[in-house]
Amino acid sequence: MPIALRLHAVLALDLGTTTGWALRSQDGGITSGTMTFRPGRFEGGGMRYLRFRGWLGEVANLSGGLARIAFEEVRRHVSTDSSHVYAGFLATLTAWCEQESIPYEGVPVGTIKRFATGKGNADKAAMVAAMRVRGFAPADDNEADALALLLWATEGRGGRA
Repeated sequence: MPIALRLHAVLALDLGTTTGWALRSQDGGITSGTMTFRPGRFEGGGMRYLRFRGWLGEVANLSGGLARIAFEEVRRHVSTDSSHVYAGFLATLTAWCEQESIPYEGVPVGTIKRFATGKGNADKAAMVAAMRVRGFAPADDNEADALALLLWATEGRGGRA
C-alpha cells in the first residue's frame, strides 16, 4: 500500500483588485488563478476587502488549512489610488492571518522576478513566459506572479519548503 505524503498547504498572492493566487495543496498539487474584488456600482469601497476576507476563509477551508501565506511585497506604486488599494488588501490579509494564526511573509517584487527569470526587473510578458516554460498556463501576469512566488516559497532554491 502506498504511503501518502502530506505537505503543508501554502498560498501565494499577488494582491490587488485583480488578485493572482497560487496554492500548493497538501497532496502537492498546484492550482492557480485570479479573483476580482472590484466593488459593485452601488457598493462602498470596503466591499472589496470584505469579499477578499471571505475568499481567504473559503480557500483555507477548502485546502484543509493553510500552513503559510506568501504575498508579493510592493514598495512602489504607479498611482496613489493603487497604493491605497494595495494597503487595504495588505491590512486585510495580515489581520486575517493574525486572527487565524497563519504565518505570512512578504517577498519583494525583484526577488520573485529574479527567481523566475534571472532578472529582477523582468516585465509582465517575461514573467508569463517563465511560468509557461515551467509547464503552467497563467491567464495573465497576476497569476504568473503568484505562481512564481509559490515556487519561490516551496522550492529548496527559493524560500522555505
